[in-house]
Amino acid sequence: MSLSTRRAAAVLALGGGLLISPLSGAAVAAPGPVLAGPARIADAPRLASADNFRDIAGTGAGYPAQGSHRLNKGVIYRSNALTLSDADLATLDGLRPAEVIDMRNDDEIAAAPDRVPAGASYVNIQILAGDLAEQAGKLRSPEEARQLLCSFNREFVTSPDARDGMARTLTRIADQPGPVVFHCTAGKDRTGWATYLLQSIVGVDSDTIMRDYLLTNEYSAASIEATVAHIAATRGPEAAVVIRPLLGVDRSYLEAGITQLTSDYGTVDKYLRDGLGLRPQVVSALRAKLIK
Repeated sequence: MSLSTRRAAAVLALGGGLLISPLSGAAVAAPGPVLAGPARIADAPRLASADNFRDIAGTGAGYPAQGSHRLNKGVIYRSNALTLSDADLATLDGLRPAEVIDMRNDDEIAAAPDRVPAGASYVNIQILAGDLAEQAGKLRSPEEARQLLCSFNREFVTSPDARDGMARTLTRIADQPGPVVFHCTAGKDRTGWATYLLQSIVGVDSDTIMRDYLLTNEYSAASIEATVAHIAATRGPEAAVVIRPLLGVDRSYLEAGITQLTSDYGTVDKYLRDGLGLRPQVVSALRAKLIK
């Protein structure tokens, strides 16, 4: 069975939302050029077997942050599951990550275990680890699928277990002096929310954060289409239409979580303090890690 078929089968078996991973193995661009400037840090390489792998700092000089700062490149990476080919594992080894934080649940990990880079520690922090397949299996329309992902994003704010997982994830990132890779299955929902928080902590503007969030649709475009085609061929075109919104991201998904955060806490800072219970030292350490 090919990698594409295995990934599409996982989508069908597990249902939707946070358990869905776009297929990997699509042709991707070569690593970006080395940048001018003192750091001369290259853009994150594209990984064919983890097609949503990227640097949360963005490309080029890094996203602008508070004041005249820019995000540090090469220190925090986001990804989908690290089901890596030998070539991609060697590429990731070259980035020398110190830790991989896997936010998936036990079933997701069993279906697609990570290949961890040499020298990196591995930690599993489960976020929204309940049975999502039952909810996804009841979907009857694309709009219901979109509303399901909106509800998942709201749960990052309302669920005590999700908040605890996010708090532990951010604390691990703050405590780790070396580069970190954090990920879920598709690298878009749990990973997308954690990225939103990290970028917000240092004042990345909302438009940039949203554009970065929506890059999943670009990075995983080929694999999303391959998954849709496989589902259409095996389950019928109607099923593919219903499932398609679960495979990518939409601004309404992240906006649902942000609206819930604003309603419950007012600001990201208060959510971090009162919702996640992060100590001020943790937030300060994240800022020091994130910006130049």
